[in-house]
Amino acid sequence: MNENSFMVKAFNDRDPISPREDFSFNIDKVIEEFQSLTKDVERVQRETLKQILEDNASAEYLQNLGLKGRTDPESFKACVPLVTHKDLEPYIYRIVDGDASSILTGKPITTLCLKVLALLRGSQNIEFPIKNGKALSFIYSGKQFETKGGLLAGTATTNVFRNKSYKRAMKAFQSQCCSPDEVIFGPDFLQSLYCHLLCGLIFREEVQLVCSAFAHSIVHSFRTFEQVWEELCTDIREGVLTSRVTDPSIRTAMSRILIPNPGLANLVHKKCVNLSSNWYGLIQELFPNAKYVYGIMTGSMEPYLKKLRHYAGELPLLTADYGSSEGWMAANVNPKLAPEFATYAVLPHIGYFEFIPLPELELCIDPQPVGLASLK
Repeated sequence: MNENSFMVKAFNDRDPISPREDFSFNIDKVIEEFQSLTKDVERVQRETLKQILEDNASAEYLQNLGLKGRTDPESFKACVPLVTHKDLEPYIYRIVDGDASSILTGKPITTLCLKVLALLRGSQNIEFPIKNGKALSFIYSGKQFETKGGLLAGTATTNVFRNKSYKRAMKAFQSQCCSPDEVIFGPDFLQSLYCHLLCGLIFREEVQLVCSAFAHSIVHSFRTFEQVWEELCTDIREGVLTSRVTDPSIRTAMSRILIPNPGLANLVHKKCVNLSSNWYGLIQELFPNAKYVYGIMTGSMEPYLKKLRHYAGELPLLTADYGSSEGWMAANVNPKLAPEFATYAVLPHIGYFEFIPLPELELCIDPQPVGLASLK
Protein backbone atom coordinates (compact mmCIF):
# COMPACT_ATOMS: atom_id res chain seq x y z
CA MET A 1 0.00 0.00 0.00
CA ASN A 2 1.37 3.39 -0.98
CA GLU A 3 0.46 5.96 1.67
CA ASN A 4 -0.05 8.57 -1.10
CA SER A 5 -2.48 6.43 -3.12
CA PHE A 6 -5.47 6.16 -0.81
CA MET A 7 -7.47 7.93 1.81
CA VAL A 8 -8.68 5.70 4.62
CA LYS A 9 -11.79 5.46 6.74
CA ALA A 10 -11.54 3.19 9.76
CA PHE A 11 -14.45 2.17 11.97
CA ASN A 12 -12.52 1.12 15.04
CA ASP A 13 -13.66 0.16 18.54
CA ARG A 14 -11.63 -2.76 19.81
CA ASP A 15 -11.79 -4.12 23.34
CA PRO A 16 -10.21 -1.90 25.99
CA ILE A 17 -7.16 -3.27 27.70
CA SER A 18 -7.44 -5.10 30.99
CA PRO A 19 -5.56 -3.65 33.94
CA ARG A 20 -3.93 -7.06 34.31
CA GLU A 21 -2.99 -7.46 30.65
CA ASP A 22 0.01 -9.71 30.15
CA PHE A 23 2.78 -7.72 28.46
CA SER A 24 5.37 -10.49 28.38
CA PHE A 25 7.10 -10.20 25.02
CA ASN A 26 7.77 -13.29 22.88
CA ILE A 27 9.02 -12.44 19.42
CA ASP A 28 8.16 -15.87 17.98
CA LYS A 29 4.55 -15.52 19.10
CA VAL A 30 4.42 -12.02 17.63
CA ILE A 31 5.60 -13.29 14.24
CA GLU A 32 3.17 -16.20 14.36
CA GLU A 33 0.26 -13.90 15.17
CA PHE A 34 1.25 -11.43 12.46
CA GLN A 35 1.43 -14.17 9.82
CA SER A 36 -1.90 -15.59 10.93
CA LEU A 37 -3.63 -12.21 10.75
CA THR A 38 -2.28 -11.28 7.33
CA LYS A 39 -2.75 -14.70 5.71
CA ASP A 40 -6.53 -14.34 5.40
CA VAL A 41 -7.24 -10.62 5.51
CA GLU A 42 -10.80 -10.82 4.23
CA ARG A 43 -11.85 -13.27 6.94
CA VAL A 44 -10.18 -11.25 9.69
CA GLN A 45 -11.81 -8.05 8.43
CA ARG A 46 -15.25 -9.67 8.40
CA GLU A 47 -14.76 -10.95 11.95
CA THR A 48 -13.48 -7.56 13.09
CA LEU A 49 -16.44 -5.70 11.60
CA LYS A 50 -18.86 -8.26 13.04
CA GLN A 51 -17.40 -7.79 16.52
CA ILE A 52 -17.48 -3.99 16.25
CA LEU A 53 -21.10 -3.91 15.10
CA GLU A 54 -22.22 -6.45 17.70
CA ASP A 55 -20.54 -4.49 20.50
CA ASN A 56 -22.13 -1.25 19.34
CA ALA A 57 -25.51 -2.47 18.10
CA SER A 58 -27.30 -0.36 20.72
CA ALA A 59 -25.58 2.86 19.63
CA GLU A 60 -27.98 5.57 18.52
CA TYR A 61 -25.84 6.39 15.48
CA LEU A 62 -26.00 2.86 14.06
CA GLN A 63 -29.66 2.36 14.93
CA ASN A 64 -30.64 5.53 13.09
CA LEU A 65 -28.89 4.24 9.98
CA GLY A 66 -31.07 1.15 9.87
CA LEU A 67 -28.54 -1.64 10.32
CA LYS A 68 -31.04 -3.55 12.48
CA GLY A 69 -28.42 -5.86 13.95
CA ARG A 70 -26.80 -6.86 10.67
CA THR A 71 -23.03 -7.29 10.85
CA ASP A 72 -21.91 -8.18 7.31
CA PRO A 73 -19.75 -5.80 5.22
CA GLU A 74 -22.38 -5.52 2.48
CA SER A 75 -25.05 -4.21 4.87
CA PHE A 76 -22.52 -1.97 6.58
CA LYS A 77 -21.49 -0.35 3.29
CA ALA A 78 -25.11 0.05 2.21
CA CYS A 79 -26.29 1.66 5.44
CA VAL A 80 -23.31 3.50 6.93
CA PRO A 81 -22.13 6.48 4.85
CA LEU A 82 -18.63 7.86 4.51
CA VAL A 83 -18.37 10.75 6.93
CA THR A 84 -15.94 13.37 8.13
CA HIS A 85 -15.26 14.53 11.66
CA LYS A 86 -17.59 17.46 11.07
CA ASP A 87 -20.50 15.08 10.43
CA LEU A 88 -19.96 13.47 13.82
CA GLU A 89 -19.42 16.68 15.80
CA PRO A 90 -23.04 16.96 17.04
CA TYR A 91 -22.80 13.47 18.56
CA ILE A 92 -19.35 14.16 20.03
CA TYR A 93 -20.50 17.40 21.67
CA ARG A 94 -23.38 15.56 23.32
CA ILE A 95 -20.92 13.08 24.82
CA VAL A 96 -18.60 15.89 25.95
CA ASP A 97 -21.51 17.66 27.62
CA GLY A 98 -22.34 14.61 29.71
CA ASP A 99 -24.93 12.63 27.73
CA ALA A 100 -24.26 9.10 29.02
CA SER A 101 -26.59 7.30 26.61
CA SER A 102 -25.31 5.00 23.87
CA ILE A 103 -24.65 7.60 21.19
CA LEU A 104 -21.70 6.47 19.07
CA THR A 105 -20.72 3.35 21.00
CA GLY A 106 -22.56 0.67 22.90
CA LYS A 107 -20.65 1.39 26.10
CA PRO A 108 -18.38 4.21 27.27
CA ILE A 109 -14.74 3.91 26.16
CA THR A 110 -12.60 4.93 29.10
CA THR A 111 -9.38 2.96 28.63
CA LEU A 112 -6.74 2.77 25.94
CA CYS A 113 -6.24 -0.22 23.66
CA LEU A 114 -2.56 -1.21 23.67
CA LYS A 115 -2.79 -4.79 22.43
CA VAL A 116 -1.40 -3.70 19.07
CA LEU A 117 1.91 -2.63 20.63
CA ALA A 118 3.43 -6.09 20.53
CA LEU A 119 2.84 -6.41 16.80
CA LEU A 120 4.05 -2.91 16.07
CA ARG A 121 7.26 -3.36 18.05
CA GLY A 122 7.94 -6.88 16.82
CA SER A 123 9.69 -6.16 13.53
CA GLN A 124 12.14 -3.63 14.94
CA ASN A 125 13.00 -5.93 17.86
CA ILE A 126 13.95 -8.65 15.38
CA GLU A 127 16.33 -6.47 13.40
CA PHE A 128 17.60 -4.34 16.30
CA PRO A 129 17.13 -6.29 19.55
CA ILE A 130 17.25 -4.32 22.79
CA LYS A 131 18.14 -5.90 26.12
CA ASN A 132 18.03 -4.25 29.53
CA GLY A 133 18.34 -0.78 28.10
CA LYS A 134 16.72 2.60 28.34
CA ALA A 135 15.25 4.92 25.76
CA LEU A 136 16.09 8.59 25.46
CA SER A 137 12.51 9.52 24.65
CA PHE A 138 11.68 13.12 23.84
CA ILE A 139 8.05 12.78 24.88
CA TYR A 140 5.78 15.35 26.46
CA SER A 141 2.37 15.02 28.04
CA GLY A 142 0.02 17.93 28.38
CA LYS A 143 -2.52 18.20 31.15
CA GLN A 144 -5.85 16.45 30.99
CA PHE A 145 -8.90 18.62 31.52
CA GLU A 146 -12.45 17.88 32.56
CA THR A 147 -15.31 18.55 30.15
CA LYS A 148 -18.66 19.95 31.22
CA GLY A 149 -19.93 16.40 31.34
CA GLY A 150 -17.18 15.30 33.72
CA LEU A 151 -15.07 13.39 31.17
CA LEU A 152 -11.28 13.66 31.21
CA ALA A 153 -9.99 14.89 27.87
CA GLY A 154 -6.56 15.48 26.41
CA THR A 155 -4.41 14.88 23.36
CA ALA A 156 -3.85 11.33 22.16
CA THR A 157 -0.27 11.28 23.43
CA THR A 158 -1.32 12.74 26.77
CA ASN A 159 -3.74 9.87 27.30
CA VAL A 160 -1.15 7.31 26.18
CA PHE A 161 1.70 8.47 28.40
CA ARG A 162 -0.59 8.77 31.43
CA ASN A 163 -1.87 5.22 30.99
CA LYS A 164 -0.28 2.74 33.41
CA SER A 165 -0.56 -0.04 30.84
CA TYR A 166 1.70 1.93 28.49
CA LYS A 167 4.49 1.87 31.07
CA ARG A 168 4.08 -1.86 31.63
CA ALA A 169 4.27 -2.41 27.89
CA MET A 170 7.42 -0.33 27.54
CA LYS A 171 9.00 -2.23 30.42
CA ALA A 172 8.22 -5.51 28.68
CA PHE A 173 9.83 -4.20 25.49
CA GLN A 174 12.82 -3.00 27.55
CA SER A 175 12.29 0.55 26.29
CA GLN A 176 11.70 2.47 29.50
CA CYS A 177 12.19 6.20 29.26
CA CYS A 178 15.26 7.39 31.17
CA SER A 179 13.40 10.53 32.30
CA PRO A 180 11.11 10.50 35.36
CA ASP A 181 7.38 11.07 34.96
CA GLU A 182 7.64 14.58 36.35
CA VAL A 183 9.74 15.56 33.33
CA ILE A 184 7.34 13.98 30.84
CA PHE A 185 4.33 15.61 32.51
CA GLY A 186 6.06 18.92 33.19
CA PRO A 187 4.13 22.16 32.60
CA ASP A 188 6.89 23.84 30.58
CA PHE A 189 8.17 22.34 27.32
CA LEU A 190 11.65 23.91 27.46
CA GLN A 191 12.23 22.80 31.05
CA SER A 192 11.18 19.25 30.16
CA LEU A 193 13.37 19.22 27.06
CA TYR A 194 16.41 20.34 29.04
CA CYS A 195 15.84 17.60 31.61
CA HIS A 196 15.34 14.95 28.91
CA LEU A 197 18.79 15.84 27.58
CA LEU A 198 20.27 15.80 31.08
CA CYS A 199 18.76 12.40 31.87
CA GLY A 200 20.06 11.04 28.58
CA LEU A 201 23.60 12.07 29.52
CA ILE A 202 23.30 10.67 33.05
CA PHE A 203 22.24 7.29 31.64
CA ARG A 204 24.29 7.54 28.43
CA GLU A 205 25.77 4.03 28.76
CA GLU A 206 22.29 2.51 29.14
CA VAL A 207 20.59 4.38 26.30
CA GLN A 208 19.86 1.89 23.51
CA LEU A 209 17.56 3.99 21.37
CA VAL A 210 16.73 7.65 20.84
CA CYS A 211 13.14 8.35 19.92
CA SER A 212 10.21 10.72 19.77
CA ALA A 213 6.80 10.74 18.17
CA PHE A 214 8.07 12.80 15.22
CA ALA A 215 11.44 13.34 13.55
CA HIS A 216 11.25 17.12 13.94
CA SER A 217 11.14 16.74 17.73
CA ILE A 218 14.44 14.83 17.75
CA VAL A 219 16.06 17.40 15.46
CA HIS A 220 14.81 20.26 17.63
CA SER A 221 16.10 18.52 20.76
CA PHE A 222 19.66 18.23 19.48
CA ARG A 223 19.64 21.72 18.04
CA THR A 224 18.83 22.79 21.58
CA PHE A 225 21.65 20.58 22.86
CA GLU A 226 24.10 22.57 20.73
CA GLN A 227 23.12 25.67 22.72
CA VAL A 228 23.02 24.23 26.26
CA TRP A 229 25.65 21.49 26.38
CA GLU A 230 28.04 23.50 28.55
CA GLU A 231 25.27 24.16 31.07
CA LEU A 232 24.42 20.46 31.08
CA CYS A 233 28.04 19.62 31.82
CA THR A 234 28.04 22.07 34.73
CA ASP A 235 24.92 20.43 36.18
CA ILE A 236 26.53 16.99 35.97
CA ARG A 237 29.82 18.19 37.41
CA GLU A 238 28.24 19.93 40.41
CA GLY A 239 25.20 17.68 40.86
CA VAL A 240 22.92 20.73 40.97
CA LEU A 241 20.15 21.45 38.48
CA THR A 242 20.32 24.75 36.63
CA SER A 243 18.10 27.61 37.79
CA ARG A 244 16.44 27.64 34.36
CA VAL A 245 14.33 24.71 35.61
CA THR A 246 11.89 26.25 38.07
CA ASP A 247 9.08 23.70 38.36
CA PRO A 248 9.22 22.22 41.91
CA SER A 249 8.08 18.74 40.92
CA ILE A 250 10.71 18.47 38.17
CA ARG A 251 13.46 19.76 40.46
CA THR A 252 12.53 17.24 43.15
CA ALA A 253 12.48 14.36 40.68
CA MET A 254 15.80 15.34 39.12
CA SER A 255 17.44 15.68 42.54
CA ARG A 256 16.94 11.94 43.00
CA ILE A 257 19.10 11.04 39.99
CA LEU A 258 21.49 13.99 39.63
CA ILE A 259 24.65 13.62 41.72
CA PRO A 260 28.09 15.21 41.28
CA ASN A 261 29.97 13.33 38.55
CA PRO A 262 33.05 15.28 37.39
CA GLY A 263 34.30 12.33 35.35
CA LEU A 264 31.15 12.14 33.25
CA ALA A 265 31.04 15.92 32.90
CA ASN A 266 34.63 16.01 31.62
CA LEU A 267 33.94 13.17 29.18
CA VAL A 268 30.85 14.84 27.71
CA HIS A 269 32.64 18.21 27.59
CA LYS A 270 35.56 16.74 25.65
CA LYS A 271 33.27 14.99 23.18
CA CYS A 272 31.24 18.16 22.60
CA VAL A 273 34.36 20.26 22.00
CA ASN A 274 35.46 17.75 19.37
CA LEU A 275 31.99 17.68 17.80
CA SER A 276 31.25 21.39 17.89
CA SER A 277 32.62 22.21 14.43
CA ASN A 278 29.61 20.59 12.75
CA TRP A 279 28.03 18.17 15.30
CA TYR A 280 28.09 15.27 12.84
CA GLY A 281 27.43 11.94 14.58
CA LEU A 282 26.38 13.64 17.81
CA ILE A 283 23.92 10.92 18.81
CA GLN A 284 26.20 7.93 18.29
CA GLU A 285 29.09 9.74 20.00
CA LEU A 286 27.11 10.69 23.11
CA PHE A 287 25.24 7.38 23.39
CA PRO A 288 27.71 4.62 22.46
CA ASN A 289 25.25 1.76 22.97
CA ALA A 290 22.38 3.26 20.98
CA LYS A 291 21.21 0.94 18.23
CA TYR A 292 18.90 3.23 16.25
CA VAL A 293 16.88 6.44 16.12
CA TYR A 294 13.11 5.96 16.02
CA GLY A 295 10.11 8.13 15.20
CA ILE A 296 7.64 9.03 12.47
CA MET A 297 9.85 10.03 9.54
CA THR A 298 7.59 9.75 6.50
CA GLY A 299 5.16 12.23 4.95
CA SER A 300 5.56 15.73 6.35
CA MET A 301 8.54 14.56 8.44
CA GLU A 302 10.76 13.74 5.44
CA PRO A 303 12.27 17.26 5.22
CA TYR A 304 13.89 16.65 8.63
CA LEU A 305 15.69 13.48 7.56
CA LYS A 306 18.83 15.20 6.24
CA LYS A 307 19.50 16.94 9.56
CA LEU A 308 18.50 13.86 11.55
CA ARG A 309 20.94 11.71 9.59
CA HIS A 310 23.63 14.30 10.28
CA TYR A 311 23.05 14.00 14.03
CA ALA A 312 22.69 10.19 13.91
CA GLY A 313 25.91 9.56 12.00
CA GLU A 314 26.11 5.85 11.23
CA LEU A 315 23.10 4.92 13.38
CA PRO A 316 20.14 3.63 11.36
CA LEU A 317 16.93 5.64 11.23
CA LEU A 318 13.78 3.59 11.86
CA THR A 319 10.54 5.17 10.83
CA ALA A 320 7.64 4.44 13.14
CA ASP A 321 4.57 2.43 12.32
CA TYR A 322 1.66 3.96 10.42
CA GLY A 323 -0.84 5.95 12.45
CA SER A 324 -3.86 8.04 11.63
CA SER A 325 -6.50 10.04 13.46
CA GLU A 326 -8.41 6.78 13.96
CA GLY A 327 -5.48 5.04 15.61
CA TRP A 328 -2.50 2.88 14.71
CA MET A 329 -3.08 1.09 11.43
CA ALA A 330 -0.02 -0.68 10.10
CA ALA A 331 3.41 -2.06 10.92
CA ASN A 332 6.65 -1.12 9.21
CA VAL A 333 7.47 -4.57 7.85
CA ASN A 334 11.09 -3.88 6.91
CA PRO A 335 12.64 -1.45 9.39
CA LYS A 336 16.05 -1.85 7.76
CA LEU A 337 14.86 0.13 4.75
CA ALA A 338 15.49 3.87 4.73
CA PRO A 339 12.40 5.85 5.79
CA GLU A 340 11.90 7.08 2.22
CA PHE A 341 11.27 3.48 1.15
CA ALA A 342 9.20 2.30 4.11
CA THR A 343 6.58 -0.35 3.43
CA TYR A 344 3.61 -0.88 5.74
CA ALA A 345 1.36 -3.88 6.35
CA VAL A 346 -2.10 -2.98 7.61
CA LEU A 347 -3.05 -5.02 10.68
CA PRO A 348 -6.54 -6.29 9.84
CA HIS A 349 -7.70 -6.92 13.41
CA ILE A 350 -7.30 -3.31 14.60
CA GLY A 351 -10.36 -1.94 12.81
CA TYR A 352 -12.48 -2.26 9.71
CA PHE A 353 -10.88 -0.34 6.86
CA GLU A 354 -12.19 1.11 3.62
CA PHE A 355 -9.98 2.93 1.13
CA ILE A 356 -10.88 5.59 -1.42
CA PRO A 357 -8.65 5.84 -4.52
CA LEU A 358 -7.43 9.43 -4.70
CA PRO A 359 -8.20 9.84 -8.43
CA GLU A 360 -11.90 9.56 -7.58
CA LEU A 361 -11.60 12.43 -5.13
CA GLU A 362 -9.60 14.52 -7.58
CA LEU A 363 -12.26 14.01 -10.26
CA CYS A 364 -15.05 14.84 -7.76
CA ILE A 365 -16.93 11.67 -8.59
CA ASP A 366 -18.92 9.59 -6.13
CA PRO A 367 -16.24 7.72 -4.15
CA GLN A 368 -16.37 3.94 -4.27
CA PRO A 369 -14.38 2.62 -1.31
CA VAL A 370 -12.64 -0.73 -1.53
CA GLY A 371 -11.92 -3.13 1.28
CA LEU A 372 -8.52 -3.99 2.67
CA ALA A 373 -8.47 -7.36 0.90
CA SER A 374 -9.01 -5.63 -2.46
CA LEU A 375 -5.91 -3.44 -2.28
CA LYS A 376 -3.24 -4.10 -4.88
